[in-house]
Amino acid sequence: MSEKEKYLQIRREAMWTGITLLILIVFWVLAGFGLAGVDIKVFELPLWAVAGTFGVWIFAMVLVKLLTTFVFKDIDLETDGTPSRKGGQP
Repeated sequence: MSEKEKYLQIRREAMWTGITLLILIVFWVLAGFGLAGVDIKVFELPLWAVAGTFGVWIFAMVLVKLLTTFVFKDIDLETDGTPSRKGGQP
């Protein structure tokens, strides 16, 4: 993989991670505030409280699974296969 391809892949991963964060924030707001008027209880808790906490966790895990399956790639960041010795590190 060329340096340009690596750079584009890293940008793609960062972009989709940011988009995923925005989707998660919107879901959190909708699950918490959007369900505030619903009179449904789950384990003696209002639905908005359950959806705004556990629902967000589960949704985040689904989104991360989608990211790791479809967006992220395991790439070698070394240029020539040997570790860099810049910065005075051994």
